[in-house]
Amino acid sequence: MSPFSNFRSHSLITTAVVSELASHTEAALEESCKRVVGALYEALTAGDVETVHHLLAPDLEWWFHGPPSHQHLMRLLTGSSSPSSSSSDDDPFQFNPVSLVAFGSTVLVEGCEERRSVAWVHAWVVTDGIITQVREYFNTSVTVTRLSNTHAPSTSTAAAAEEEEAPSSVPCTCVWQSKVCESMGKSVPGLLLALQ
Repeated sequence: MSPFSNFRSHSLITTAVVSELASHTEAALEESCKRVVGALYEALTAGDVETVHHLLAPDLEWWFHGPPSHQHLMRLLTGSSSPSSSSSDDDPFQFNPVSLVAFGSTVLVEGCEERRSVAWVHAWVVTDGIITQVREYFNTSVTVTRLSNTHAPSTSTAAAAEEEEAPSSVPCTCVWQSKVCESMGKSVPGLLLALQ
C-alpha cells in the first residue's frame, strides 16, 4: 500500500466536503438575496418608504431598457408617483411579481401589468443585504446565461502568449428565460444578460 493512498483518499473527501459547503453557502446567499428583494416589493406595495430606503443603496446603479414612458419603477422610487395614488389622472403602475429566482447575488424578478399589456423583468444585485444594482427591462424577452471559463491557467509563458494571440470563446449556459412576454402573445425584442 502506497504511503500516499491515505492522503489521496483524505484529499478526495476534503474536496467533496468543501464542494458541499460551497453549495450550501451559495444556496444560503441566494435565499438571503431573495428575501431582501421580496421585502422590497412588499414595501413598494405597502408604500413603506422607510423600508425601501433601508433596502436600497443610496448610490443605486440603474440600467433601463424600454420606452421612457415605462420608467415606472424609477418614478416610484424617486417619489414622483406612489402606489397609493388615487388621482384618476395618475393610474399607478403595480409591480406584482410572478416569479423570483436567484443566481448568487443576482435576483431576477418577472411580472406583468395586464391592464397596460406590459411585461417586465428586474435583475437586482444584492451586496451585504443591500440592493446595489438594478437592471430593468420592459416588454423585452430576457435570457440569462452563466459564463464559465473552462481554460486552466497556463504556467508556460509561451502558451500564455499563444492564448493572447488566438481568439478564444467562453462557453455559456442558459440558466433562465423570461416567460411572461410569451404568454402575452406579443412580439418583443430579446436581450441576453450574462452572469459570471
